[in-house]
Amino acid sequence: MNRFALLLSAAFGLTHATHAQDLALAGGSGDAAINALYAEGERAYQRGSYEEAIALFTKVLDQDAEHLNAYLQRGFCHSLTKRYELAVADFSAVIGRKPDHLWAYTSRGSAYNKLQQYDKAMRDFDHVISLAPRNEEAYNNRGWARKGSGDPAGACKDWRTSQRMGNAEARIILTNNRCK
Repeated sequence: MNRFALLLSAAFGLTHATHAQDLALAGGSGDAAINALYAEGERAYQRGSYEEAIALFTKVLDQDAEHLNAYLQRGFCHSLTKRYELAVADFSAVIGRKPDHLWAYTSRGSAYNKLQQYDKAMRDFDHVISLAPRNEEAYNNRGWARKGSGDPAGACKDWRTSQRMGNAEARIILTNNRCK
């Protein structure tokens, strides 16, 4: 797992990052200057300079409000800096423009979990599961939302489903949460 995936996993409580094609979005600019600015933001992000990356992605969006990758990456930076409300706004901007983007729903649901807005988190994870029923990440994260909302039996059921789908960490989660 690369550094990006590890940081994202830690920030969101995710067990693994999705494939690169799941993160890729249409909606970037054909403008070379905007693309260079975006690439600079990516480099700052990869260095762990999240504030700098946020500023750069914001500049990209000031020039191209349809640059969906900039919203997505800025949302990740906001999550990594624990600004979950801002992360929700950025992930919502992606969803509003590309309603089938599963990673944006997963990321927004994880931010809602951090905000203890468990009903909203569950709706996002339910949506991911409806579109991708084999998405172990959505089951795992919905388990955390269910636990937070006071449904430990539902949480255990989701974690068991995630484990059956191959989530190696689910066994530990099940044990630590005393799921039978």
